[in-house]
Amino acid sequence: MMSGTDPSSPSSARTSKGLMTRRSSKPSLFSDGLVFAGGAGVALLVFWVVSSFFSPVTVVDPSAFPFSVSSSAAFPDLHDRDPPGATFYDDPSVSYTIDRPLTGWDAKRRDWLRLHPAFGGYGRERVLMVTGSQPGPCRNPVGDHLLLRFFKNKVDYCRRHGIELFYNTALLHPAMNTFWAKLPMVRAAMLAHPEADWVWWVDSDAAFTDMDFELPLDRYRDHNLVVHGWPHLVYEARSWVSLNAGVFLIRNCQWSLDFMAVWAATGPMSPDYDRWGQLQKAEFKDKLFNESDDQSALVYLLLKQKDRWGDKIFLESDYYFEGYWVEIVGRLENMTAKYAAVERQVQELRRRHAEVANGAYGRLRDGHLSGEDGAVSGPNGWRRPFMTHFTGCQPCSGDHNKMYSGESCWEGMQRALHFADDQVLRDYGFRHADPLSGDVEPLPFDYPSTA
Repeated sequence: MMSGTDPSSPSSARTSKGLMTRRSSKPSLFSDGLVFAGGAGVALLVFWVVSSFFSPVTVVDPSAFPFSVSSSAAFPDLHDRDPPGATFYDDPSVSYTIDRPLTGWDAKRRDWLRLHPAFGGYGRERVLMVTGSQPGPCRNPVGDHLLLRFFKNKVDYCRRHGIELFYNTALLHPAMNTFWAKLPMVRAAMLAHPEADWVWWVDSDAAFTDMDFELPLDRYRDHNLVVHGWPHLVYEARSWVSLNAGVFLIRNCQWSLDFMAVWAATGPMSPDYDRWGQLQKAEFKDKLFNESDDQSALVYLLLKQKDRWGDKIFLESDYYFEGYWVEIVGRLENMTAKYAAVERQVQELRRRHAEVANGAYGRLRDGHLSGEDGAVSGPNGWRRPFMTHFTGCQPCSGDHNKMYSGESCWEGMQRALHFADDQVLRDYGFRHADPLSGDVEPLPFDYPSTA
């Protein structure tokens, strides 16, 4: 799916630390026009992009355990026991498949959690992330290597934030392939993980580029679905690239099951699939192909069924919930320099520490960044983008969009992945020797004051 970006980018399609530092400027009519016009130019991006899958997230309150929890085997009483009382798992009518309706899910989850109080979240909402790729090997000779690098990036982020990660390579509905494959997986993940309050879908070609940023879940407390997008481009411009469906956060509740059933019914498992494609093409003047895709379908539902679903869908544009790589990768070195300049002024930020203590240092850094000029999210700021999405680069197949060269995609991915990896390696005493090099070098003591 297409990678979302601020509307000021002409290549906007689907698409921080600082809860919530706003973007440096509001979208202008001129920049909106560029997005709307540019959307037609990149329209085939979504059609070419293959989706990813989500993985489970477990959040444990550190105060509950005075030591590190590294394996469920260490706490069999908390993680392995399943009380004998009947749950929805014992009901043969309950199905994991997306083509079978499920009702009463909120009550079923409540009953399961009552029998499994150890998974209650300790006052924090649990998030389950899922990502993945196609069942077979990549056609691109370096595709599997790139997917491994993107996977490592997600593993790093999840480890630092107490999140479990599930990588899926199976199609859970034979007709729901490519960008539609995510919906059957999210549906099954909700049932497999009733302890999760949210399921977070992240495409395989999206990389976390701010390893300290945490989802502002309280911001979404009154909503059930969060996507990167802009309301005026949805409801006024009526553009199919007004939001990005490649990364989304969805609440584990009955509303979400009902919504996904309606959403999936516009996909290839529906006998009306061709008709849905024609309806979307007629509705969105900037859409150049006739096939129904998940992103156009989501925008279409917001337009046609706003009263039913709109109030519970949050269109996030205040930070890079996922950001378009073209507008990001050229600015990463400047961001590194800006962060280093801040740290040279604050000795505590240069203090070496265990990786598990990163949360406190991230919050400290955020406090100092908040007073810096230009330390905002967006194309005009230098705050680290939360997530960088390589839409159109097709790392697995290698069939990148002709708007870019294969070299620009490869170099952009290298820069973003190394940028993120340096944030991780710092806790191990190393950094990459160069933004494009896989070689690393040891960090001097009191880095970056001695760099």
